[in-house]
Amino acid sequence: MTLPHPLARDLTRQLGPRKVLSTPGERRMYSYDAIQMGVVPVCVVLPESTQDVALAVKAARAAGLPVVGRGAASGLSGGAAPAEPSLVISFTRMTRLSIDAARREAHAQAGVVTLKVSDAARPHGLVYPPDPASFRTSTIGGNLAENAGGPMCFKYGVSGDYVRGLQFVDADGDIHDLTRDAYDLAGLLIGSEGTLGLITEATLRLSTPARYTRTLMSSFARVGDAADAVSRAIAAGAVPAKLEFMDRACVNAIEDYLNIGLPRAAGAVLLVDTDGDDLDTVQEELELVERACTSSGGEVRRAATDADAAALWQARRSVSPALGRIRPQRMNEDIVVPRSVLGEVVREIEALGQASGLKLVQFGHIGDGNLHPNILFDPRTESEEAVHALAHRIASVAIRHGGVLSGEHGIGSMKLPFMAEAVDPVTMSALWDAKHALDPQGRLNPGKVLPSPDGLGGAHD
Repeated sequence: MTLPHPLARDLTRQLGPRKVLSTPGERRMYSYDAIQMGVVPVCVVLPESTQDVALAVKAARAAGLPVVGRGAASGLSGGAAPAEPSLVISFTRMTRLSIDAARREAHAQAGVVTLKVSDAARPHGLVYPPDPASFRTSTIGGNLAENAGGPMCFKYGVSGDYVRGLQFVDADGDIHDLTRDAYDLAGLLIGSEGTLGLITEATLRLSTPARYTRTLMSSFARVGDAADAVSRAIAAGAVPAKLEFMDRACVNAIEDYLNIGLPRAAGAVLLVDTDGDDLDTVQEELELVERACTSSGGEVRRAATDADAAALWQARRSVSPALGRIRPQRMNEDIVVPRSVLGEVVREIEALGQASGLKLVQFGHIGDGNLHPNILFDPRTESEEAVHALAHRIASVAIRHGGVLSGEHGIGSMKLPFMAEAVDPVTMSALWDAKHALDPQGRLNPGKVLPSPDGLGGAHD
């Protein structure tokens, strides 16, 4: 029988057995996220308060072990998969949530499921706009760690745009309360993937929902035509609430899964919502998008009823399970490129997929320039080396066109090999300076976000 690690025994004494997992089977369940296997942690803590988190971080520091924060583990870059033996702090029990309707704010612990914020706000006539595809399972802490977006991000912004204040625990186990004043340290923590501090609570801005929404779907013969329509619509001044894109392989995967009448022969489809409090303006904006689509060769169908619109958006939110039926594994890329080059970029990525011999699909929040090329593969019969090579070529396309490696999934461990190409040495040194200032010993989620090239130091220098 394997004895628990000394840290597990110490934390059990301080927190009680209910909050500590130490058996091999329990620990193994916390070694991976939605895309990456990591190292089995030495123990797992299930805190219920910020004070619990602070105590656990101090105990790990005394034991000389790293700390990895974890929410629902729905991340797609390996960010929550430990890179070395660590203490994992899982926030799934930190679920306190309250609504201050007068201030239009939500106060949420890190483990609150994203959808529950809007569910709690709705009786007050309010809504929380960030809506990542995983919003039924992902948590606020994970959303903020990755600065997650979603279909509404083009018009309404990403998770970080709704943060008014944060509470976090630093690498020493000290608790801090931050606002967005003066030095925006909260803004630095958002998107840092738990490498600078562990976000434990957030004060979130709420909004009033638009009174009117109108929806259309446009189908195109070629994937590049759909991207060109997006560029045209935005150049004409359209700011849709949602502007999403799916290529033919993606559409057919969803049809195989749901059978809801999507156009299988289309090279790509766009799904569009316009919204607002003035119906005439909403209609005018929809017509603006419609003209851009038809000018790019698209066929347009407007949703006649709310049920029609809901079915179309169910299709978009079903992408992940639909693709999971095709191959047992996938690498989900997350590039962002300028909207002016969208057509060129999606054509290049399509050509890369065809040349590779691997199954590649494209979809994403195209209105924001955020594309999700997915490489579907079976590790039993297809080379993972070839998968990573294709992912590298896709990343290079984004960099060459003035884009970035991630819009919302983070760098994690999956994109570390690409960072040296995406970030110049002077900027990389500045990023390491920020890391060393907040985590001098490199004990917060080591092996993530920043590579360790010669001269810049490693996680434990």
